[in-house]
Amino acid sequence: MKIRTRYAPSPTGRMHVGNLRTALYAYLISKHEGGDYILRIEDTDQERFVEGATEIIYQTLKDTGLVHDEGPDIGGPVGPYVQSERQKAGIYMQYAKELVEKGEAYYCFCDEERLATLVQEIDDGNGGKKQISVYDKHCLHLSKEEVEKNLAEGKPFVIRQNNPTDGTTTFHDELYGDVTVENKELDDMILIKSDGYPTYNFANVVDDHLMGITHVVRGNEYISSSPKYNRLYDAFGWEVPKYIHCPLITDEEHHKLSKRSGHSSFEDLIDQGFIAEAVVNFVALLGWSPDDNQEIMSLEDLIKKFDYTRINKSPAVFDFTKLKWMNGEYLKAMDEDKFFEMAKPYLDKAITNPNLKADESKMRKIAAMVKTRIEIFPDIEGMVDFFNELPDYDTAIFAHKKMKTNEETSLAVLKEVLPLLEAHDDYTNDSLFALLSDYIKGHEYKNGYVLWPVRIAVCGKEMTPCGATELMEVIGKDETISRIKKSIALLEK
Repeated sequence: MKIRTRYAPSPTGRMHVGNLRTALYAYLISKHEGGDYILRIEDTDQERFVEGATEIIYQTLKDTGLVHDEGPDIGGPVGPYVQSERQKAGIYMQYAKELVEKGEAYYCFCDEERLATLVQEIDDGNGGKKQISVYDKHCLHLSKEEVEKNLAEGKPFVIRQNNPTDGTTTFHDELYGDVTVENKELDDMILIKSDGYPTYNFANVVDDHLMGITHVVRGNEYISSSPKYNRLYDAFGWEVPKYIHCPLITDEEHHKLSKRSGHSSFEDLIDQGFIAEAVVNFVALLGWSPDDNQEIMSLEDLIKKFDYTRINKSPAVFDFTKLKWMNGEYLKAMDEDKFFEMAKPYLDKAITNPNLKADESKMRKIAAMVKTRIEIFPDIEGMVDFFNELPDYDTAIFAHKKMKTNEETSLAVLKEVLPLLEAHDDYTNDSLFALLSDYIKGHEYKNGYVLWPVRIAVCGKEMTPCGATELMEVIGKDETISRIKKSIALLEK
């Protein structure tokens, strides 16, 4: 049988990292076996619908390379692929009524006042209390005549699943194995809401069957609902798909990853200067690893290596430091032109010198300088700000034990190289390096004894993305001379 997986997001805002992982794993499972990947928009919860969120879903899938084979935008043989459109076509009501006829579901006319009396308080397992509502099957015992009378009068209703109260239900998960629950724990969940829309739980089962989904990937918070899903499959006489319940994603404090973390969604991470390929690679490793423990993998690598049986059941920790490292590795390996185009908005923000900003060749040189030294694009700003002007700095940074320099020796070196630099017109890196190398050899100095103070003089920082002569090439002769003179004056004080 051809594998068919689906990603079925609700259009409620930005794509959470957990949802992205679900989308990715479903994609990898299908593509690893040459199967189909379906996009289905689950918009039945109209209260949570966010304008523009559907476009975010499309854009995120495009940016991450998770290309679907069927979906609302491209169609397919089992559409429509938007649940509200399927609801208008009467699909869910048709199947709900079929369950009513079989005695596997029933109409419920209880109002909110009566339902409120069914709320009970129980232990939450953490020393506290939580409220739950377990329906008491009151309307299950209505006669057919009473049901028809209520329907004829237009009385509001929902349709509930009729679950047994005795015995057990067992379902199989590909990671957790067979899971058995007591039927008394299965509430008669609502299948069709009072507004005529299906619940998430019911629409999923119906759509997954009608769309031929063979493998269902979702978070392990849905494990407790799976017995109810299986009872629906059994009631219809449908084949149950394979379940893959993925582990929880936590922050570094082992709390559920939330919006407060600042990096809970794909868009958050892109806004923070991460690139899509690195995010996809990182998210793939949140609960899974290949048998060779390789960490840097393209989407094509992931498709080849992905084996869902290696998904871990333990919670996956979102290690922000590791993500930054991984992003840095992707930036180092990136094509020079692509890197420049992606870095340009950050360079334009960081470089305020109009002459420098207008010189693309020099801007490209600055980009090349930082390419292997940053982890995310916003790192650029603090690394190149000195190109605009010489910052205020403490002359103590001229002292370097390894280079055997101090303020006194540095002043002497700068005074000696200044006339050489003033007389020199070729301010390319190679020419400047040759000039200073001749001076170093002539005085039998170590390279660092000269290059350290010259670099400090032209940038005013201990750490820079490149050497002295590369910096001088970018800022040019006039600015180089000006900065060295300022540094000499500062040292003389």
